[in-house]
Amino acid sequence: MFHPKIIFRIIGMLLFIEAIFLAGSVAVAWYYKEPFINELLVPIAVMIGVGSLLTMMCRGTERNISRKDGYVVVTLCWVVFSLFGSLPYMLSGYISNFTDAFYETMSGFSTTGATILSNIEELPKSLLFWRMMTHWVGGLGIVFFTVAVFPIFGLSDINLFAAESGPMRTKLHPRISVTARWILTIYVGLTIMGAVAMYFAGMGKFDALCHSMSTIATGGFSTKQDSIAAFNSPAVDYVTTLFMFLGGTNLSLLYLFIFKGRPKELLRDTEFRTYSAIVVVFTAIIAVGLYFSTPMGVEPSFRASLFQVVSLQTTTGFATSNYVAWLPLLWLMLCALMFFGACSGSTSGAMKCVRISILFKVMINEFKRIVHPNAVIPVRMTGKIIPTTVQSAILAYTVIYIFVLIIGLVVNMGFGLDFLNAFGLSVSSVGNVGPGLGNYGPMDTFALLPAPVKWFSAFQMLVGRLEFFAVLLLFTPVFWKRR
Repeated sequence: MFHPKIIFRIIGMLLFIEAIFLAGSVAVAWYYKEPFINELLVPIAVMIGVGSLLTMMCRGTERNISRKDGYVVVTLCWVVFSLFGSLPYMLSGYISNFTDAFYETMSGFSTTGATILSNIEELPKSLLFWRMMTHWVGGLGIVFFTVAVFPIFGLSDINLFAAESGPMRTKLHPRISVTARWILTIYVGLTIMGAVAMYFAGMGKFDALCHSMSTIATGGFSTKQDSIAAFNSPAVDYVTTLFMFLGGTNLSLLYLFIFKGRPKELLRDTEFRTYSAIVVVFTAIIAVGLYFSTPMGVEPSFRASLFQVVSLQTTTGFATSNYVAWLPLLWLMLCALMFFGACSGSTSGAMKCVRISILFKVMINEFKRIVHPNAVIPVRMTGKIIPTTVQSAILAYTVIYIFVLIIGLVVNMGFGLDFLNAFGLSVSSVGNVGPGLGNYGPMDTFALLPAPVKWFSAFQMLVGRLEFFAVLLLFTPVFWKRR
């Protein structure tokens, strides 16, 4: 059963929260004395006005949210945040086209990091900060931030949490709001540590803060058109790599490691070990390939390989090299990492290592059952048996992932893109990676994409970020049946 008044009341309150986030850009504009404050105050006023209207119209409603309400709220709030979040770009004139502004904003909130901008450095710092804020909020999740920071609004509901984070988010406490605040603590802590480390590595204060927000959110937006390559600094490369790796690690396990002194929880985790092993193996192979196929020395080959492997596996999308120009085998390996993703419970996108591990174990067990048809062979992760319901959900997720990817490929080719560009764009959008292949690689802009392709790509970003079920469920007849 649906409760429209509850849904619109929550959307209204979420608009208040978006206005608070945008107010941070007003502070940046004031600090740097930019003549840009009005272009930020108008969207804030619109957000507050619409939010007030919705909450006043829906006063007196009960606060119990059904599971169906949760899925509708989560999908709507991401779309609404992107619609209103595009206003600063349009009112400033830096992105005058609505399609481009929405694409840039959805790319930010979904932590995809694909951009239509061709001269990022010309943007005022306040607008650059808003781009990073969309990453930072979207990294944990819009509703997740609300549950963590604003439980007074009555939004600390399990149905909202489950609809946005999916089944793989770790609970640290029986109360969702407490779990959210603990994870937010490690998220903020990592952001501060990353900013300090990047500053001492050679970035300016503003660049360090912005890149830390983008890195921990595994987003990929930069204050420079050439991304991390613009700094031309080995120290910056290594520091960014470290914090991208941490951003791709399960935040709950990092909390237990750092704040609870329980490193064994992290080290014995099967998914984390898989994640680390993939980084080590792919880095070694690509580094050797770079050493023998390019003029790079040993250390530059290792650094370039490590950076791009971590960047693409965590779906951050930063770049220090144009990997599209490497040997086809090397960028094909990097393309595979776009599917893998990092850990569940992290800010990264794509499949996630836990699903890859379980799928691999299910496949191995099928071979064993052929030889021993009566054997009972459970699938285990970190010593725990994975229920068959979870295995079925992961198989369904994988099929949907491939289906949405193929549909994107067909749509992109239908509007004139060749196979490589169309495939790279679809993989990048569904996995929230950012850079693609061909003409849309790590050093390129997405500005020349046809408008319909941008809209479908934005849709892929949304469904990929919310792990498909929360969005696609709304398109099924069974969801709308009254019971």
